[in-house]
Amino acid sequence: MINVVLWVVGVVLLGVAIWRIRAPLGRMNELDRLAQNAARYDSWRGGSRRTAADEGERTGADEMREMMRRQMLICAALAIVGVVLIVAGFAVR
Repeated sequence: MINVVLWVVGVVLLGVAIWRIRAPLGRMNELDRLAQNAARYDSWRGGSRRTAADEGERTGADEMREMMRRQMLICAALAIVGVVLIVAGFAVR
């Protein structure tokens, strides 16, 4: 009986992790796409645009990336715990 509980909890944690990781991954992809677009635009304009990122300062996008990375790490930890519980459910049998 305990193995079924471990399986259910593991599957639920895995599902929650997959559901929660979609938003940070989407935002990270959007930030990457915008950065690439800005670099293309800058090269097209002759490289005359100077930004905070060029001078080594942290930008709002850098802060958002860091926040998204933390959220993705939390989701990855949830997924790992879910997989461990599923495996433990088979081991307890």
